[in-house]
Amino acid sequence: MTNESVGKVTKERSPLLPLRHEPDFFVCDVLDAAFKGDRASMEHPMFSLSKKPDMNTRRYQNGDQFIEVRPSSKGLATVFDRDVLIYCISQCISRLNQGLEVPATLRFKAYDLLVATNRQTSGRGYELLKEAFDRLQGTQVETNIATGGREQMDIFSLVDRVRIIRETRDGRMLDVEVTLSDWVYQAIQEKEVLTLDRSYFQLARPLERRLYELARKHCGDQIEFRISMAKLHNKSGSQSTLKEFRRLIRSIIEDDCNHDHFPGYRLHITDEDIAVFKPKTDNIELFASQGLLISGDARERCKALARGWDIDQLEIEWRTWVAAKKIKVTNPDKLFTSFCKQRGPWKPGR
Repeated sequence: MTNESVGKVTKERSPLLPLRHEPDFFVCDVLDAAFKGDRASMEHPMFSLSKKPDMNTRRYQNGDQFIEVRPSSKGLATVFDRDVLIYCISQCISRLNQGLEVPATLRFKAYDLLVATNRQTSGRGYELLKEAFDRLQGTQVETNIATGGREQMDIFSLVDRVRIIRETRDGRMLDVEVTLSDWVYQAIQEKEVLTLDRSYFQLARPLERRLYELARKHCGDQIEFRISMAKLHNKSGSQSTLKEFRRLIRSIIEDDCNHDHFPGYRLHITDEDIAVFKPKTDNIELFASQGLLISGDARERCKALARGWDIDQLEIEWRTWVAAKKIKVTNPDKLFTSFCKQRGPWKPGR
């Protein structure tokens, strides 16, 4: 068993972490909107899947693009540390959507972050959050992957600085300031983000979280996303052997068949060793029957036309507009492309 797995899940025991906080206790503005993750780190394996200190330097190459992640003395930032970035990105996008200025340095209550991301609020919860801050600030990333439409060589920490403004006598931090890296901040300014399912924070296994990120990034609302198991193994950042990786994936598939716990998408492996992700919703069949299903090629073209917008949200708005106007759609790709062309690239304040 690797660090990427957890204890055995039975048909009686859910694989999900418990929902630790009732929605009524959510006090963060971001929770009035939605959780957001940046596309670049969802696409590329920037975070460790290990639950133990990971001291290995990682390099991931995809064509001309590369990313190298180097640990500090505390180890690499983990997929669970990513919760901090998701929280910060979500707050920033919420402000942008309100037409407000978004600084690179955010100040918030540590308790709000813990509650919003379904983390424990005990003394141990605050200790774990401190450790996450240490790893995020200490992990060094070198990459030529662009954010904000800028192609350049970057070497940076995942967060530039963390400052604890006040701390109670028992060691629990209260107010926190986090300064985001330029790389992340550029992605926010250009809205290069995707909405995440809230139950993402209940996924207990690091590999499950990584698989959800990849499904959300590559599948979206398309009919399916297909990828070889060997390529998925590389793209996930898993340090297990390919044989063990297959076993872990099959275990996740079995648990999802028993508990339907994996958010948004269903996964299976074909006899040709291809991993296939499909949305769980029936909307795909419904949209197809209504002539409102957008092809993958059209989505890619429209991402360029409406750069910075969440393409999935634009699809929702487009379908709402079609229904309100009672438009008879004969060519959904063409009509959606025209819709996105009218929207144009996203600009602050829009």
